[in-house]
Formats: sequence, C-alpha cells, structure tokens
Amino acid sequence: MSADPDHAVLLPTANGRETWAAVRGLLRGRRLMAGGALAVLVAATSAGLLTAPLLGRIVDLVADGRPASALTTPVVLLVVVAVVQGGLTALGVSMVAGLGEEMLARLRERFVARALRLPLERVERAGSGDLSARVTADVAIVAEAVRRAFPQLARSGLTIVLTLAGLAVLDWRFLLAALLAVPVQAHTVRWYVRRAVPLYAAQRVSVGEQQQQLLDTVGGAATVRAFRLGDRHVDLVTERSTATVGLALRGVRLITSFFGRLNLAEYIGLSAVLVTGFVLVRADAATIGTATAAALYFHNLFGPINTTLSLVDDAQVAAAGLARLVGVASLPATPRTTAPEVVGASVKAAGLGHAYVPGHPVLRDVDLHIEPGERVALVGASGAGKTTVAKLVAGIHTPTSGTVHLGGVRLEELGQSATGGTVALITQEVHVFAGRLDDDLRLARPDATEEELRAALDRVGALGWAEALPAGLATVVGEGGHPLTVTQAQQLALARLVLADPPIAVLDEATADAGSAGARVLEQAATAALEGRTGLVVAHRLTQAATADRVVVLEAGRVVESGTHDELVAAGGRYAALWAAWSTTRP
Repeated sequence: MSADPDHAVLLPTANGRETWAAVRGLLRGRRLMAGGALAVLVAATSAGLLTAPLLGRIVDLVADGRPASALTTPVVLLVVVAVVQGGLTALGVSMVAGLGEEMLARLRERFVARALRLPLERVERAGSGDLSARVTADVAIVAEAVRRAFPQLARSGLTIVLTLAGLAVLDWRFLLAALLAVPVQAHTVRWYVRRAVPLYAAQRVSVGEQQQQLLDTVGGAATVRAFRLGDRHVDLVTERSTATVGLALRGVRLITSFFGRLNLAEYIGLSAVLVTGFVLVRADAATIGTATAAALYFHNLFGPINTTLSLVDDAQVAAAGLARLVGVASLPATPRTTAPEVVGASVKAAGLGHAYVPGHPVLRDVDLHIEPGERVALVGASGAGKTTVAKLVAGIHTPTSGTVHLGGVRLEELGQSATGGTVALITQEVHVFAGRLDDDLRLARPDATEEELRAALDRVGALGWAEALPAGLATVVGEGGHPLTVTQAQQLALARLVLADPPIAVLDEATADAGSAGARVLEQAATAALEGRTGLVVAHRLTQAATADRVVVLEAGRVVESGTHDELVAAGGRYAALWAAWSTTRP
C-alpha cells in the first residue's frame, strides 16, 4: 500500500546550516584540490584583465598619431593574453567541475546508503514518489549545477572582484562610479532570494507529490478500474499537475522581473563610468585610453554580474534539491545491536491491529500461528487486510496493536538487519536490476558460486530460459538490456529467495501479474522456493490455497475461518463460497 498523499509524511529536508555543514564535510580532504583550482582561475582571470588596458593603450597610440608599427606590440600581447586566458580558464573550470563531481559522488553514495537502510514503513509513509523524485530529479538538478553553474559562478565571482580592483588601479573615481550600481543589484538579489527560496522549495515538494500521484494511479491501474475510481484519480493527477505548473509559472514571472531590475543597475553603472571618464579626460586627470579601459572594464562586468546573479536562480533550485538529498543522507545510521537468537522458524501474531490512518483500522485483533516448515495461505476479498498482515509479519510495518514473534523473538527486538535475515517478502512488484543476470542474482548472496546460481534457477524452473539467453547468465538484463517477461522476472525474484535462504518467506500475490500459463509456472516455482522453510502466501489464485497446509480466511480485517482446504470446503462457509466461485471462473 502506498502512502496516501493527503497523509504522507515526507522524508526530512535539511535546513541551510545543515546543508552547508554537509558541503564542508564533503570538502574535507579535498582542500588542496580546491585551492589549486582557485589559483588557476585567479591566474586566468588576471590574464584576461590585461585586455582592457592593452586596448586603452592602442587608443592612446592612435590618438597621439603614432605610426602603425607602434601597434604591433600591444596587438601581439592581446593574442598572447587570449591564448593564456583560454587555456587557464579551461583548466580551472575542469578542476572545479571535477571537484564538484567527486563531492556529488560521495553525497550520492551516502544518500543511497541511508535510503537503503530506511525502515520500509517510513518510505511507504512518505510515498515512493518522494524518494524517487530525490534520487532522480533532485540529483539531476544538483549534478547540472555542479557541472555548469558552480564553475561559471566561481569564474564570474573572481572576474567581478578582480575587475573592480582593476578599476581602482586605473583611478579610484572609476571604482566609485561603478559601485553606484551595487545598491540596486543588492536590493534586487535580496528581493529575489526572499521569494525564490520558499518558491523553489515548494516546487520540489510539488514535483515529488505529482510523481507519487502518477505512480499510485498508473501502478494501481487495475484497482482503479475495478473500483471505478478513474475520474477521481484523473482529478487527483490534474490537481497535482496544476499545482506544479502554477509554481513553475510563478518562477518564470519571478525571474523575468529579476532580470528587468538587473538591467536597470547596468544602465546606472555604465552611465556613471562614462560621465566620470568624460570629466576626468576633460580635466586632464586621465587619458582617453584610460577612460576607454575603464568603460571596457565595466562593460565586461555585464556578463559576469548577470551570470552570477542569474545563477542565483539555478543556485536556489539546486540548493533546494541539495537540501532534500542532504536531509536523507544525514539521517543517523541505524545503530548495530546484538539481536536475540532466533530459534526455529515459527510465526506467531497475537491481537494484531493496524491503521494506516488513525481512527480507520484495516486489521482488528488478528491471531495467526504458523509452525516451522508449515505453509499457510491467506485468502479473502480485496481490502480484507491480507497484504497488511503480510507486511506486518515481514517487519515492514509496525502493528498499531498486538505483537509479532519470529522464531520466538519479538519482531521489535530483532532489529532491521536481523529481521531481513530471518524473513523475506516477495510481492508482485518485482524489480529487475540493470546489469548481468548473474550479478542480479548475487544481490541476494554476493559470494554465490556459478553452480549455486544455476541450482537456484533450476529449483524455480528458470535455468532453461536463463541458459538460452544470448550470453547465458552473463546476459545484461533490465533497463537497456535483454527484456524479461513478467513470469521470468518473478522467477528471478524467487531464485534470489532461494539464494538468500531465510527461514521464513512471505509471498504477497507473487503470481498475480502473470497470465494463466505463467501463473501455473510461478505457482510451481513458489512451491519449490518455499520448500524447507516456513511460508505465508497471500493467495491471488485459490489453487495456491488448495495446496497449502492450512488456509486462513480474512474478512474486513478479521480472521473468520482457519483450516485445511478440504475442511473449509466441507464446512460450507466463506472459503467454500470463494472456492465455488473460483472453480466456475478459472480457465
């Protein structure tokens, strides 16, 4: 069950102080590389600043009526400056981008490490859309900022500082004239940041909510159609999309107004520098070449200033995405504790109650006892609470009331890692990881030999098609690789179960998405995979229930019947009615 968007509790987002602390931590050990990149960019910018004085010198030579040969030296120097500046700039930008990529790679690793250790209940409460939006859209935004915006920002900032220093060297009055634009620019930036920070933060959250709604609607299409909820879900998608588009349009209007105010600052500053140059030249306090160099300096500031201030927009978007990544990456690691020893493979649930939304319980006082090695099938109508029971037993959710014991140990005492080694949950939503088939299998047991992989595939009836792939077990499958059918993907998941070899396994409608022929293959595969271990099977097809050791029938969140298939059919109760309906409709 995905989180209800109206009751979702999103994963944490770091505040500004936490985000910058994380950035400083990522820089630790890379200060030499950062200093080298800064030094190269300073050298490149300093070389570029020689262009304006050289052009001013050419103007003075022409104004003095000097011969054309006198222009040779400054022209040659202009070429040298251009070559040196270009080479150093390329090197400096490359070093800054490389530093940023390394830092982003470390952050991604921390993010993935924390995300994989998050309690599944917390992920479900937030909604998978929140987590997927962070690991896709937010990472892409931050990566683009690292590759493009950050190097440009560093270069532009240095250019502004050193150009202002150059204006002061020409004449301090040129610097004062140029600084007349600063109050307008500063006010513009403050005005923009006050509006941009909350706007882009809301925009990132809105994108996550939109993605979650799309996942819920598309992923649950069958349920949506079955309950005739199509119009409701279309309205929800429209609502989320409209909110996202509205925030995007607000961002466009904000940035348009932002640049309009920056243009005003440029006109003020350039006019002041030109007037100052006119006054100084007329008073013989400066040459025409010096005034020209000053005007060129300020004009050359247009690009870096606009780049820097416009990158404030990219920086705000990237900062919002970075804060969402840091919020998850900075979550405290789950402390390692010594879990009590699990004795046997029994499952005992007593008085289980659960509610996804307070006041609306989906389970009420459920008792379930499964002996070691026993295979129990859970059956019932849609919404009876079967999947909720499966997730409570697997440790994904914490029951609102009641207890779950695995092998005689209370679930809460086992801890997340011990629970994962004791019980495995396989659902109908199976993911095929992009990569070699044998690597995909080794996710369950990294040290598995080739023989063990083949044995696991053979046990679930998948060895034949696996060996028939273009490169056998070395074939790349998943996205961008060889496609697998629904049945093959589920067999792959069952083979992982065999390799992981937990004493308890929970199958939640693991054959539901396969067709009739595929479902029969998967039923046989599931039976083989469960052999030798305790099994709880949420039965989509009642043939699974018929072959189970015991059947438990749920209705409206309560256990209403329990017994063997033959006993329940003979009793003529709820299960008998389900079996009669199934027998007349199955192919």
